[in-house]
Amino acid sequence: MTLTIILLVVLALAFDFLNGFHDSANAIATVVSTRVLTPGRAVIWAALFEFIAFFFFGSHVANTIGKGIVDIKVIDSAVIFGALFGACVWNLITWYFGLPSSSSHALIGGLMGAAIVKAGTSSLLAPGIIKVVSWIVISPVLGFVLGRLVAMAIYWIFSKTAPSKVDKFFRRGQLFSSALFSMGHGGNDAQKTMGIITSLLFSAGLLGKNFSIPTWVAIACYGAISLGIAFGGWRIVKTMGQKVAKLKPIDGFCAETTAAISLYTASAFGIPVSTTHTITGSIMGVGSIRRLSAVRWGVVGNIVWAWFLTIPLAGLISAGAYLLASHFLH
Repeated sequence: MTLTIILLVVLALAFDFLNGFHDSANAIATVVSTRVLTPGRAVIWAALFEFIAFFFFGSHVANTIGKGIVDIKVIDSAVIFGALFGACVWNLITWYFGLPSSSSHALIGGLMGAAIVKAGTSSLLAPGIIKVVSWIVISPVLGFVLGRLVAMAIYWIFSKTAPSKVDKFFRRGQLFSSALFSMGHGGNDAQKTMGIITSLLFSAGLLGKNFSIPTWVAIACYGAISLGIAFGGWRIVKTMGQKVAKLKPIDGFCAETTAAISLYTASAFGIPVSTTHTITGSIMGVGSIRRLSAVRWGVVGNIVWAWFLTIPLAGLISAGAYLLASHFLH
């Protein structure tokens, strides 16, 4: 393994850490905003279950990222550097402005941008890209619908229960639902970096003829994203936890549970979805059962703009990074 490969693996793990840091808000915003856990305890709780996901999820998403977005023959060190650099820069930009954008789509956009500069649009694999792009719309809509339906059902079931008892019950329930969501986040997001590192190793001839995820890569990626969660992206917690809709413990339970269901489904089919889109849609759906005005649609509009700009702008940054790296990494 050359020094270049080692440095790129380190960069990929740095992106994975940044992914966890950036997406920490997704995992803890509801449980913190409802005051079920303090921020410090919430990130430790989330990080634990992010890593535990390693034992429960396969590698379907990693395979999609590694060989389903861009022709594996196009992948080289410069393409991987461009993809990771573009994704990291976009994550830092959106973190600075407190926008819960998608680290996953930043990475995918970065991979596409670098590949297009190197080999043109023919290097892109339409089936995988269509799957990813379609879920930009599907995941928040699914989260919204499921969140609304589950919240309506649970509110009806507990309609005759004293509010104090409901609050006490769902404060405990949120520990369970936040753990489920953290596992879903780790099981989908850690695999994206697994796919990137494996495609790098495969293109360098270090894995033989079979594209398979080495165990050490999986453990390293789950560890890096869990560590990022533990450090937390506090700027985004306020946006996710209070600016989209005011939440009570029962609302947080509904949002986290429905988002987890969406993530588990997507991961089973190898779809690299945005956990940000999913949990935001769920929060909106839960918040809307009181009245539609309970959702702060102006804030949602700003978030949606960040969603749709992520792939093209991360791609542009990555394209420039690839052009620079191609002069040094060959």
